[in-house]
Amino acid sequence: MVAGIKIAKRFKVPCICEVRDLWPETIFAFGKTKEKSILGQLLIAGEHWIYKNSDALVFLKEGDTDYLRERMWLKSSGGDISDDKCYYINNGVDIEAFSEQIRSETICDEDLNNAKFKVIYTGAIRPINNVGNILDAAKLIEDNDNVQFLIFGEGNQLEILRKRIVDEGITNVKLKGYVDKKYIPYVLSKSSVNILNYSQSKYNWSRGNSSNKLFEYMASGKPIISTVKMGYSPIDKYDCGIALEKDTPEALADAVTGIFEMSEERYNEISGNAKLGAEDFDYKVLTSKMISLMESQMS
Repeated sequence: MVAGIKIAKRFKVPCICEVRDLWPETIFAFGKTKEKSILGQLLIAGEHWIYKNSDALVFLKEGDTDYLRERMWLKSSGGDISDDKCYYINNGVDIEAFSEQIRSETICDEDLNNAKFKVIYTGAIRPINNVGNILDAAKLIEDNDNVQFLIFGEGNQLEILRKRIVDEGITNVKLKGYVDKKYIPYVLSKSSVNILNYSQSKYNWSRGNSSNKLFEYMASGKPIISTVKMGYSPIDKYDCGIALEKDTPEALADAVTGIFEMSEERYNEISGNAKLGAEDFDYKVLTSKMISLMESQMS
């Protein structure tokens, strides 16, 4: 971005900075360096310089401008960065392509096609995703033969989970392993509820979520359970699922049971809300917002 800003100024064109994740804050959160170290202070100074000298800032999470406010960098909080140059354009989903893949990119899987209430997780299996929590929750409702947990994905904790299933005799969880992304729409379309499973403590969720997975879950038209209560949450905004106050196995098990026992009318309402909400994050809508922003910078 430093190079981009300097080149833009040389050619007298606007420079738009898209912030896909808040660096260096994430570096500090994962303990790669300390904020008060010399390196940390240099990174923060560079971040401030980039935000100040960009012509427009695009944040993927709706609450990311809160970070600038907390740093007292925005003019509204006494800083030197104009509030007016901050924009929110999240990640999203190509609804047309998603719907087409449900029809055309199918897989033969007896677990997806059975009549059970299917609780599905798709994504990485690593510490921040806290997938072991799903196994703990599944054990609490193991006596309900109608509920099955299906976990699609791979990561550095996959073998640990496989061992747990064998050692602990967990019968209602199946680890499906890696599946090509083109099959994900079909997988999600076969679910009864989809899980966004994260650790509450390993990330700052107060500013929202920019995960593509969230919008794919919404596009599938199925209820969502999030194990974190996020700020600026589409799940709350569109009433399309449950966001837990605590990421405990007990809370997750209760949420799964709650949706399993939900009336058909309420279940269909939440499912419809998810699909309608996804339309606001269709790539066509997001592209239109980005084009409008770019054109406004050229005037």
